[in-house]
Amino acid sequence: MFSLSVFVLLAVCGSAFSHTYHLGTCPIVEPMPGFEMNQMLGVWYVIQKTSTASHCITYNFTKTDEPGKYELEQTSQHFILGLTPLKHDYRYTGILTVPDPSVPGRMRIRFPLSVAGSASYTVMATDYTTYAAIFTCQKLAFAHRRSATILSRNKELDRMFVDKMRSKLSAYGVDPYDLSIISQSDCPKHVNGTTEGVNINIDPDTFSSHNIGEAVRKTGGAIADGVEYVVEAGKKVYHKVASSKEDLTEAPSGELNRNMDSDAEWLP
Repeated sequence: MFSLSVFVLLAVCGSAFSHTYHLGTCPIVEPMPGFEMNQMLGVWYVIQKTSTASHCITYNFTKTDEPGKYELEQTSQHFILGLTPLKHDYRYTGILTVPDPSVPGRMRIRFPLSVAGSASYTVMATDYTTYAAIFTCQKLAFAHRRSATILSRNKELDRMFVDKMRSKLSAYGVDPYDLSIISQSDCPKHVNGTTEGVNINIDPDTFSSHNIGEAVRKTGGAIADGVEYVVEAGKKVYHKVASSKEDLTEAPSGELNRNMDSDAEWLP
């Protein structure tokens, strides 16, 4: 259970940074005219990003089976784990959607830990082969939080393109001096999509009742089955209150097979 708590803490810390908070509504940032998402697909290196201490950050845009829906996998070296000798990858996957097909550069992004809902995801500019600039903004009650990112197809980006993107951000009232320079040096080598050591993966299925139980079980904890039982029993309590037809003393449906695997893992 301790490792699950650490896992959630790292996830929350990772999502809490990389943004700045401001009063009022999100600034109006225009998307790139004639944007084509198919040319944006693939791996990009993050050169600069708003207020983050993480490094070796990459973005990977991929298609899904559903039209107008894409996945964005952000891979980085987590700034907390980076203070330790632990080898790791921190992967955070969100879902991109295109609300209006006539404006493909103005999208919405939803990440698993975003309790405030989805955020705007605007592709400001790109030539698809060298550079790209992204602006995201999420409305809050009386404020908003924003983030800007400068991307490159290679680990380095010519200063001319960096300055061009920073000037474009400034023209929309976004302070380019909020951006952190992201190091792409001494990054781990990936084999078959993973790296040596701990691989922390957060995607839309991470916090299902089954995966939470598996995360605890793989630490060797005997309470793993209880986690799934409580989650499933909670669902039965709801149905009991709603219909008053189900016996609350009944065990959750499906037989829970205890797996006493002693190999500890950070993630499902």
